[in-house]
Amino acid sequence: MIRLIASDLDETLLDDTHHVPERVRRAVAAARERGARFVPATGRPFGSVDVTLSELGLLGTPGEYVLSFNGGVITENAERRPLTSCSLPRDRAEALYEFGVAHELCMHVNTLDPVYLYHYVPEERAYIEGRMNIVETHEPTLDFLYAAGHVVVKLIYMSLDMGYLRHVRDELDAAGLTRGLDVYYSGNRYLECNAPGVNKGAGLMELARRLGVAREEVMAIGDNSNDVSMIREAGVGVAVANATEEAKAAADYVCQADNNAGGVAEAIEKFVLEA
Repeated sequence: MIRLIASDLDETLLDDTHHVPERVRRAVAAARERGARFVPATGRPFGSVDVTLSELGLLGTPGEYVLSFNGGVITENAERRPLTSCSLPRDRAEALYEFGVAHELCMHVNTLDPVYLYHYVPEERAYIEGRMNIVETHEPTLDFLYAAGHVVVKLIYMSLDMGYLRHVRDELDAAGLTRGLDVYYSGNRYLECNAPGVNKGAGLMELARRLGVAREEVMAIGDNSNDVSMIREAGVGVAVANATEEAKAAADYVCQADNNAGGVAEAIEKFVLEA
């Protein structure tokens, strides 16, 4: 019996307009009626998930949770207080940021709140504006952030050219800047640098441990490389039809439906409602 369902958001749970399809809303509600918890698992901050939680009927709901920052932060929906946290080592965060400045890359510098955007290009502004608390910055170093008492939870490079992002990854690797970090791609536009040991799989298993849920009672659904760890860790790992080949290879089941057609609902129907 599946008691804990975790789903990635962008390109998995959400359609291309960034909303939850009606088929998925019905399936999540039916699964919850059977006693299963539904946990959004995102690389984004907790505060950016409010619209999605509202559409799922989970906003402010006690005993329900969100995995944010790729599993590095677990937050209970009612209290809205992080139960766990994480951060990049300062020297590594500073080096990654200065690399991005030198290469004129669009960067997300994630603190627990807000998200600082450097070289905020129009394509990224159109994609994310209004969905999270963003502060644009032109600072050449991170001194301003640490002086304000923040820590860097993770750092993201953005480009619509995935070939270029792979080249950036090669340069970072060669310079030793990714050594020991959890680094992966997401959203077909991001290269994410996370603290050591921070990934959705580890975060999901920590939440399951806290809730007393066995691995075989966990289902995880995703579409991209940052979802692979939770797809592999869960008792049932699922990839939606539009997932990358890497995510599909890690999955126990690949949906026929994509994110727009309700792939998450297909998984819930098969492994929860029809089981």
